[in-house]
Amino acid sequence: MSITSILAKRISNYDSPASVGSKLRAKRIAPLLAMIEGVFNAHGCVNLIDIGGTEQYWGIVPMQYLLDRKVKITIVNIPGSLLPKDHGPFTFAESDGCDLAGFKDRSFHIAHSNSVVEHVGDWGRQVQFAKELERVSPAYFVQTPNFWFPIEPHFMTPFIHWLPKPTRMWLVTHFRLGHFKKAESVGEAVMLAEHARLLTHEMMQYLFKDAEILTERFFWLPKSFIAVKK
Repeated sequence: MSITSILAKRISNYDSPASVGSKLRAKRIAPLLAMIEGVFNAHGCVNLIDIGGTEQYWGIVPMQYLLDRKVKITIVNIPGSLLPKDHGPFTFAESDGCDLAGFKDRSFHIAHSNSVVEHVGDWGRQVQFAKELERVSPAYFVQTPNFWFPIEPHFMTPFIHWLPKPTRMWLVTHFRLGHFKKAESVGEAVMLAEHARLLTHEMMQYLFKDAEILTERFFWLPKSFIAVKK
């Protein structure tokens, strides 16, 4: 197992509240909790859509907190995903995050997305993702890693995301990096090299023009951005 694989497991072990990733998430969601409180106070319930999310993610919020505030969470993932059965506050649905045609305008109080917009595809799809998210909800909380942070968060490798695609393809073919095994073909290498299209602060502000763009820091370096519209 490579050093980057070990780092990926230790930092991104979201089953453990003591992991770096879990601690960052717990701190990150303070604005989201404030949004939930505001909606609950105004409406007596909270209807939230989580695009590309998981039930595991919501373990950072005590279940009793969600129940007390009557939070209903619709978790949406791409068609073909293995979806659990609906239970508790969670409802699961299939949909492309860039085409949420199954949901009407303003169907939700809050739209939420954590580390998803960088995975939806090229710039045109990222623009469409932002438009759909804003269409289904008047308020949102969207987090994404910063392109200029020196360590790529999926491969846990310094500077790899700044390298030309052929160089990234060579690296993923010859080394096991972060969460990924070595690519066994050119096709797999291309898919890994294009796995994420990280965004800058300026790109996030363009996508979410009506939002405040918050900066999450790690050792004083801007690690990720959060677009918040209340």
